[in-house]
Amino acid sequence: MNLVQRLTGLVGADHVLLGDAIGARYAQDLWGSDRVGTPTVVVRPADTGEVAAVLAECHRRRQPVVVQGGMTGLVGGGVPDAHEVVLSLERMTAIEEIDVVGATMTVQAGATLQQVQEAAERHGLMFPLDLASRGSCTIGGCLATNAGGNRVLRYGMTRDLVLGVEAVLADGTTLPGLHKLVKNNAGYDLKHLFIGSEGTLGVITRAVLRLQPLPRTRYVAFCGLPGVDAALALLGRLRAALPGSVSAFEAIWDEAYQLILPLRDTVRTPLVGRYPVYALVEIQGSDPVGDTERFVSALNGCDDLITESAVGLEPAEVAALWAVRERIPSLILGGEGPLFGFDVSLPATCLEAYLATVDRELRELWPQVSLQVFGHLGDGNVHIAVITGETTRRRKAEVEHIVYRNVERYHGSISAEHGIGFEKEPYLAYSRRPAEIATMRLLKQALDPHGILNGGRIFATGADRVRIESEVPA
Repeated sequence: MNLVQRLTGLVGADHVLLGDAIGARYAQDLWGSDRVGTPTVVVRPADTGEVAAVLAECHRRRQPVVVQGGMTGLVGGGVPDAHEVVLSLERMTAIEEIDVVGATMTVQAGATLQQVQEAAERHGLMFPLDLASRGSCTIGGCLATNAGGNRVLRYGMTRDLVLGVEAVLADGTTLPGLHKLVKNNAGYDLKHLFIGSEGTLGVITRAVLRLQPLPRTRYVAFCGLPGVDAALALLGRLRAALPGSVSAFEAIWDEAYQLILPLRDTVRTPLVGRYPVYALVEIQGSDPVGDTERFVSALNGCDDLITESAVGLEPAEVAALWAVRERIPSLILGGEGPLFGFDVSLPATCLEAYLATVDRELRELWPQVSLQVFGHLGDGNVHIAVITGETTRRRKAEVEHIVYRNVERYHGSISAEHGIGFEKEPYLAYSRRPAEIATMRLLKQALDPHGILNGGRIFATGADRVRIESEVPA
């Protein structure tokens, strides 16, 4: 029995896609990338048992597998090679339990972030993770990449929001780690092996998420500022004045902000003037009367830092101000000509010097270069779009070396929240020392000895590339 026949027997004929039946969604990241895959077999299991059976079969045959969630990544981690079976978790969307007393939610990996958020809200709770791609990205993908997003400042990264993880190893072994305990020091906390491992050590199939009380107040201010130093000073002052309340602190540099200006008819441009840097600060609280007064008072105490501001106290105003920040990525990606996108993190005190250095070095090669910068300033994570003015991406590696070499120089990370995948694999040594990479390889070898899971992502595995059996129809 060939591989396709065996997979069909495991998950059903309707859930093994071949050839022309495979849509474009399985071939490329939703946001587009240089890498476009050529999937020849897509398998869609319905539950953990079927995932385990598929992996056991592929492990026995030394058949490479790539795991897919919502395909909203930016580093090509889910993009398949022709020799890889695509394991899509799109059918595993159940929200299995909401424990209101314990403030937890048990979900399958294919549930979208938005489904989880809305389910929590119906019970007066909140899952704090929030990304612009909330309607498409899946919980499994968020865990596999340790997603960050807009509210890391207050609630932490994805790994801080997870209590338990069920994962299936490459050989089909299921690790049943779905506990709800905040305190559990009974040996190694295995969930952290899989959170952030980009599907290279095992397939996350279910998770127990940690919920928070739903805030009763949510206010924002959109501020025009004279520079990064003023923005960081504003953040520090507001956190001191409103301890525990500042949930997001987003920044947009002027070259990125100007993309919004032609859209005044559909997107509210909140400020009259133009400024070097704009900050969107959000607070969340539980006192509808007192929080308003405290927020406005804290902002008034920062008049020496803020040149112009717009405040949102009502839900519609809050949504309108957030819309400005959330439109920026799509506007940048939709621009004319090639761009090179980066997701880096730096110590806050180094950020301005880093951007100036990168700009200077790029400008020596491309005098008309444009840097469109935005991101989560509160946690040191910025997204940089580099537009060199060229019409091809032929010199991509030169741009990447300048950006990533300076990340190392300023003691940052080449990947703040989107992982390594294929795109950043050549540059991992800019953020990780040889002993760290060697230890990662040891873990990979121990948990996936045949190298079948997401090969070539994070680092080249050295495993032989095996093609799907010739019996697979073209």
